[in-house]
Amino acid sequence: MAINLKEMSKKPELIRPGHRACAGCGGTIALRLVMRASKTPVVASCATGCMEVVTTIYPYTAWDCSFIHSAFENSAPTMSGIESAWNILNRKGKVKDKYYFIAFGGDGATFDIGMQAISGVLERGHRMLYVCYDNQAYMNTGTQRSSATPLGANVTTAPSGKVHKGKEQYDKNLTEIFAAHNVPYVAQASIHDFKDLMAKVQKAQEKDGPSFLNILASCNRGWRVKAEHAVETCRLGVETCSWPLYEIDEGEYKLNYKPKEKLPVSEWIKTQGRFKQIMEPENRHVVDAMQEEVDRRWEKLLQKCGAQT
Repeated sequence: MAINLKEMSKKPELIRPGHRACAGCGGTIALRLVMRASKTPVVASCATGCMEVVTTIYPYTAWDCSFIHSAFENSAPTMSGIESAWNILNRKGKVKDKYYFIAFGGDGATFDIGMQAISGVLERGHRMLYVCYDNQAYMNTGTQRSSATPLGANVTTAPSGKVHKGKEQYDKNLTEIFAAHNVPYVAQASIHDFKDLMAKVQKAQEKDGPSFLNILASCNRGWRVKAEHAVETCRLGVETCSWPLYEIDEGEYKLNYKPKEKLPVSEWIKTQGRFKQIMEPENRHVVDAMQEEVDRRWEKLLQKCGAQT
């Protein structure tokens, strides 16, 4: 599905300027693109976290649509309740317009704290889209590790020191976990490829059931990159196949982008201060382990998508 850029340019902004996000924040780029692509009228919910804090500091809001802030763990069930209420009111003839429902959460709220609740929403089959803006740590509270944090990342609860060189576990492959729920649509996107991201939002909203979209969204403070390099850093995540762009539409895998030349994972991590310690020669084994896991997941994905290596 290709998006109509001329049509997109005419749509109103549902995430207004004046929020309090850091310059170059990948999370707000993700939110803006999702909401611009979304069909309207739309209701949005957001779990406690970076995007909630920077967009809804009382008494101000950057949301120009119906919006509800939920607790850390329940953005998805909050929205499923709203969707259920719409169904009841629609059957009674009290609401005629078709509304669209989007729940947002960071990786902490999605991969960890809210995973059980999201699983329930997907299993029950609510017509809504869940969007994870994945900045790969609990950034709002000081860059603590989450299960989305990559191997070797230096974060406050898995710091680099004499014994340990950052996080010692691989990141959880949550996209595949949610794909196992057999929902109509699951996909990965990145803020650097706005056409692909926005097309996936529109495709998800065509489904008569739940969808999940996992977006790589850089955090300049947590990743330790310059604001002007935020989008480029996400692009390198895709070019190294650390973050593949793919979708699972009605159970069918499709690879959305295959690099002409698959870059080594070192090209991605060398741009980020959180990986500085594993770029030292004596810690090269950590980079090698990262590369092995990226290669393993990539080859497995290619097989699922029917693509050639």
